[in-house]
Amino acid sequence: MSKSPKRPVVSDGGMDSAYQVPAEVLGEHPSGELFGSYITAKDGETTTGIPHRSLIQEEDGIEETVSQLRAALIRHHASPKMIARDRRKIMNLRRQGYPISDAGLHRFPKVDNTQKGNLAEVFLAEYLIATTNADLPVYRFHENTNPDESMKGDDVLAFDFTSQRPRIIVGEAKFRKKPDKKSVEDIVSGLVRSHQIGLPVSLVFVEDTLYKYNKDELADRISNCSLQMAEGKLDLYYIGLLLSTRDSKIKVDQHTDNKLRSLVMISLGMDDPEKLLRYCFEKIEEEAYADPD
Repeated sequence: MSKSPKRPVVSDGGMDSAYQVPAEVLGEHPSGELFGSYITAKDGETTTGIPHRSLIQEEDGIEETVSQLRAALIRHHASPKMIARDRRKIMNLRRQGYPISDAGLHRFPKVDNTQKGNLAEVFLAEYLIATTNADLPVYRFHENTNPDESMKGDDVLAFDFTSQRPRIIVGEAKFRKKPDKKSVEDIVSGLVRSHQIGLPVSLVFVEDTLYKYNKDELADRISNCSLQMAEGKLDLYYIGLLLSTRDSKIKVDQHTDNKLRSLVMISLGMDDPEKLLRYCFEKIEEEAYADPD
């Protein structure tokens, strides 16, 4: 993955096509920006020739990464309007002498497995925004009526309309206490299923959500993706993330299948992924509902 333009130069093809996807699909690793200060990157390929960016979270930078990720988790789970409404409830309860628990606030998951999945998904989404020209049109967790349940559909669906030929990035993310062969296989098989279906399963969800919030112009562009895909005028790329220990790189290198020529893998390794998880969520409500400066 060399330092080349962020936009890929080869479009997606069938799984029988020769593998050609350039590593530049990810763009450069952030330097001194989001996730750039204490997360190092090394670019290479798996044993099957799939581009693989290996990220390592340094232990001495865990607090900064937690700060960045917690802010992103808040943003993905609750809009500023949601947070403002919750703050008003809290203030009214305090004035009347009631505990905050009576407000019934439940924006962030408390179930361990949901926290893990959401953390990996948010990291992948934010990393793609930082390293590509793609944007995330909606924060899908805003639409989740039960924060403790994992949402169905694509983990990440990002869109790049900066050039004449649009592209969609489909992301699949897994958090594992320890990396193994199955976790890598699950990531790849999920992306292969998405490819076989054709258009991403969450495309209509994104479109409907944008229309719901009166973002009609962007919704129209996404709605048009179906026609552009049928006409061969749209590119699809698939990116998988395994968030686990420092052995993540080894497992991704060893067990990534090459069924998708438009696949790029990312591994994020660290000493203790459950420590990162715990730190990100243990004070998330306090930060979300703190009085604004």
